[in-house]
Amino acid sequence: MTHQSVVLDSGQLHSSLSDPALTSMNLLNEVAGRYPEAIAFAAGRPTEQFFDVDDLHRDVARFREYLLRDKGYTPARADRELFQYGRTKGIVHELVARNLAVDERMHVDPESIVVTVGCQEAMFLVLRALRATADDVILAVSPTYVGVTGAARLVDMPVLPVREGPAGIDLDDLAAQVRAARAAGLRPRACYLVPEFANPSGVSLTLETRLRLLDLAEELDILLLEDNPYGLFHDGSGRPPTLKALDSRRRVVYLGSFAKTAVPGARVGYVVADQLVDNGSLFADELSKLKSMVTVNTSPIAQAVVAGRLLRFDGSLVEANRREAELYRTNLRLLLDGLEARFADRPDVTLNVPGGGFFVVVTVDFRCDDAALERSALKHGVLWTPMHHFYAGTGGFSQLRLSCSVVTPAQIETGLDRLAAFVREESAMLV
Repeated sequence: MTHQSVVLDSGQLHSSLSDPALTSMNLLNEVAGRYPEAIAFAAGRPTEQFFDVDDLHRDVARFREYLLRDKGYTPARADRELFQYGRTKGIVHELVARNLAVDERMHVDPESIVVTVGCQEAMFLVLRALRATADDVILAVSPTYVGVTGAARLVDMPVLPVREGPAGIDLDDLAAQVRAARAAGLRPRACYLVPEFANPSGVSLTLETRLRLLDLAEELDILLLEDNPYGLFHDGSGRPPTLKALDSRRRVVYLGSFAKTAVPGARVGYVVADQLVDNGSLFADELSKLKSMVTVNTSPIAQAVVAGRLLRFDGSLVEANRREAELYRTNLRLLLDGLEARFADRPDVTLNVPGGGFFVVVTVDFRCDDAALERSALKHGVLWTPMHHFYAGTGGFSQLRLSCSVVTPAQIETGLDRLAAFVREESAMLV
């Protein structure tokens, strides 16, 4: 007897599966896999130069010693903390709170912290909690990180774009978007943004803009979802305080990650959600309920690796990342200087000049879509990220994003030569 295999109807699966936001993250991996010899300015991963497998073992042991010495655990209880499922809100929340106090001058109740499986889970949990009815929407500064767009699609929550502007966010447009949404019967819940060296644009908010944004959020009665993966990696000139450090009215939900500043493979992030709920709980407690049905808990071993790193540097990720920060500063300077040298005589090619982070955006006079990326990889051996993915298909088609985090100085020079050749060829096709 012949049995026919089941074939699922894609039309009967969730509509997000056909959304470009969910496929764009895989695009670069697929292209890079086809062209392994290409120099990649595409991925926003942290440098791999300082990876040391022995650190993993030492940091887990260091965290176990902390449990014994500082927390007063018995050896059996300390081992159980590492090997068992563990507390849903996390087992390193006190160390995370200490890190925020040391590095960010942000003083939060450890119980307002939920340790998550990467920052991506934190985004999902927050959006799932805020999406109560079909009228609920969020706003996001455009261009925006595709991870938040994808998470919103998974919970069926529309994302309304807000113009970025030279100050990092156009506050007038934010107010206009919120008021227009309410006039249309929608309920804007929050605005997502990366205030420091944003992905993808590299733009940062000034201190004045941060203060005005907090006042506007109060006036508009919305939350701010602050994502801060790149804040430590400035150009040496310092950085303003986070929105959350300035937040005296609990308007800011802070999304954190150790992917760029500790161990990316540990997949540990967190959310600071100290807002009060009228049932007497913290917003963090409500998020924990959702997490218990999604991932149950974040791997205690992964948390121990991150916690050991924090303990090794007395709670400071600034200290832990001095080598990395210097590498990123050097690479960013080489990238900006190299672009200026190669395109100084091309008024049709412009770029932004971020004060830190990983990303530079180049604007050209031709279409930088996925097909152009394929040509760039095939004919010139250089990869970059099409900016249209960060605009949800509504813009950015003449822009490309370059990342300097995982390339060497030699690769930057060679890669920029290849990029210049690609740009010359594409521009010539317009004539």
